[in-house]
Amino acid sequence: MKFSEKWLRELVNPKVTTQELVDQLTMAGLEVDGVENVAGDFTGVVVGEILSTEQHPDADKLRVCQVAGGGDQLLQVVCGAPNARPGIKIPFALIGAELPPGDDGKKFKIKKAKLRGVESNGMLCAQTELQAGDDDAGLWELADDAPVGEDLRTYLGLDDNVIEVDLTPNRSDCFSLRGLAREVGVLNREDVKHVDTAPVKAVASDSFPVSLSAGEACSRYIGRVIRNVDISKPTPLWMQEKLRRSDVRSIDPVVDVTNYVLLELGQPMHAFDLEKLKGGINVRLASSGEKISLLDGQEIELNNDTLLITDESGPIAMAGIMGGSSTAVSEETKDIFLESAFFHPVAIAGKARSYGLHTDSSHRFERGVDYDLCKLAIERATELLIEIVGGTAGPVICEELADKLPEEKTVVLNKGKIESGLGFAIPDNDVVEILTRLGLTLQTSDKDSWSFKVPSYRFDIDIEQDLLEELARIYGYNNLPTTDMRIPALLPVKSEAETPVEVVTSMLVARGYQEAITYSFIDPKLHKLFDDGEGIALLNPISADMSVMRTSLLPGLVSTLQYNLNRQQQRVRLYEHGLKFVPGKKEGETEQTPMLAGLIYGSRYPVSWAEKGQDVDFFDLKGDLEAILAIGGKEVRFEAAQCKSLHPGQTANVYVDGVFAGYIGALHPQLAKSLDIVKPAYVFEVDLKAVIKSKIPSFAPLSKFPEVNRDLALVVDKQVSSAQLQAEIALGAGSYLKKLKVFDVYSGEGIDPQRKSVAFSLTFQHPSRTLKEEEISEAVQSVVTRLEDEFNASLR
Repeated sequence: MKFSEKWLRELVNPKVTTQELVDQLTMAGLEVDGVENVAGDFTGVVVGEILSTEQHPDADKLRVCQVAGGGDQLLQVVCGAPNARPGIKIPFALIGAELPPGDDGKKFKIKKAKLRGVESNGMLCAQTELQAGDDDAGLWELADDAPVGEDLRTYLGLDDNVIEVDLTPNRSDCFSLRGLAREVGVLNREDVKHVDTAPVKAVASDSFPVSLSAGEACSRYIGRVIRNVDISKPTPLWMQEKLRRSDVRSIDPVVDVTNYVLLELGQPMHAFDLEKLKGGINVRLASSGEKISLLDGQEIELNNDTLLITDESGPIAMAGIMGGSSTAVSEETKDIFLESAFFHPVAIAGKARSYGLHTDSSHRFERGVDYDLCKLAIERATELLIEIVGGTAGPVICEELADKLPEEKTVVLNKGKIESGLGFAIPDNDVVEILTRLGLTLQTSDKDSWSFKVPSYRFDIDIEQDLLEELARIYGYNNLPTTDMRIPALLPVKSEAETPVEVVTSMLVARGYQEAITYSFIDPKLHKLFDDGEGIALLNPISADMSVMRTSLLPGLVSTLQYNLNRQQQRVRLYEHGLKFVPGKKEGETEQTPMLAGLIYGSRYPVSWAEKGQDVDFFDLKGDLEAILAIGGKEVRFEAAQCKSLHPGQTANVYVDGVFAGYIGALHPQLAKSLDIVKPAYVFEVDLKAVIKSKIPSFAPLSKFPEVNRDLALVVDKQVSSAQLQAEIALGAGSYLKKLKVFDVYSGEGIDPQRKSVAFSLTFQHPSRTLKEEEISEAVQSVVTRLEDEFNASLR
């Protein structure tokens, strides 16, 4: 929110500098984003009036103007502005004036000059030339009653600053000059000039019927008819300037007054052209399929949870967001219906954004507007309108659902909680003064506690801790005493049965992987490519393509691969560890499982003169996965499997200590094609708990006796995996088998096409003696017999 410092100081004027004021607001939790002058640094510019103009004899786009304001005599000025004409009052830079610096950083000094042979004594200025606004279409036209010859800075009060504050959503009470003044007043213990308006007497009896059909969404609606207004009258300069310095464009007196009240009091308002209204006002929820044409020209199809202002013709405004074009005030408007209402924050929150809209009204209503402010706002707006555009006011019509209005809140503050909660004591008188200056009303007091009534504009105060926060904020966070924290801290227990995640990720990084961190919510279409099951839909998603919780980490990694490929990164190695979300056994329950996933794509090695540019394959990724699963001495097994998103012939389930832990494989060719991934991509995803699981180390004496090696080449059916063979060999070889390794796989000439040869290296060793040849032969024969019986294997 932007506001004029001078406007704020009209309500409360502490004896502090601008910088001190800014520091106070920031330390009170109202962070100041910026401070800038309302106009550039210039001197010698006065209010001038063009009395006559004539065409320049040698230039079509220049006019020779006779200008008053530089003393007793008229001065001749050559001007190229398209709106230079007799009768207007404009900024007039006299000879010797200095205008704000340009791009070169130097001030521009006005000198007597000749333009195309015609003498020019000064310069007529636009807003941008004085750095006092954004309008550079022509001369800055001042009010008709501007005093000719008066210094422009003095006349417009340009020795002012625009302050921009970034308010947190809980401080909706500060979205107005009135609320900010209240904060400045309590911070400096200064009295605040309240905006109190006497009720405007109803001269006419005209009224317009109002009904409320949306329950709690709109529990109070106040309206008033004002007839015979003259919209052709200009908005006063003082109001235009206050609006401009708050970054609000002046439009017409009626709109300007509603915007002014919005900034001054914080109450959004709207004015309808009374002649365009039909029947009566009804505040209700939209019906599905209804449409409305808005003031900005958009036609919106409404959802059935949108709050509307309607008449007999249908929707005429989106409540708390924007008015409709069908009842808009125009130059022909003579009678208006002015509205001021309370809309519940829940009824407005998120609605504007769902239609791609954002207005000053919605920004305030969705955070909470004082439900007791409507009457004051409509009286203030009526007073200003009659003062500016005339007219006669009818009675104020107030429709409300008393049982649906927010309830008054009372909060008890225990005196002992102040010191225990804040770490220091505050005198009782200071406590009461701070809280009452903030608008709370002291109801009861005794030696142990106070009871305060919370004002209707403080939606954020509910419990005792909220009052403690207010005391600390106003007393000053920088005034809080510094104390050493004494908290007994126990060192975390680190079990040897778990490997730290950092050890696993460090190994992946050492193997060339880079960590990816992706969103936990993904596009439903992407979810369907990886999982046939139903994902968990978000109730209030950021966008349509981020509306489902991920059931796997792979969609995020594959999307990251796409992002890299689109930026000419052809060698990609990624990993991520995070949660996946799947529906639980009970309805509405969600299971969250920590997972580790990896992806490789492109060439096996970085580009090098010594490498031939081989692409990665299944076994590159399998080797990396085996390496990290080997940490902690776990038993790992792979079995051929099927998975929706993976290649049917290059997919395996991963088992850790006999328990399913995840899967590994190549991305399905059809899936890769649909995502424009040209080369094979290989992925794995395993349960992180299985990865970090470790066996507690135990010492075993080293054998001093020699190892004995035996090689076995077995011919088996191609469907038999080496993992199955290894499991049987381990069972048949006995307890003296120390190592078992596959060192050759062959199929081709000399072997049945339906079979293959798998060669194993077996290493035997006894812990306390040398093994005999008979023992080795017996163990090998036992292995061969088991494999013959189980897999119809034969020695090659």
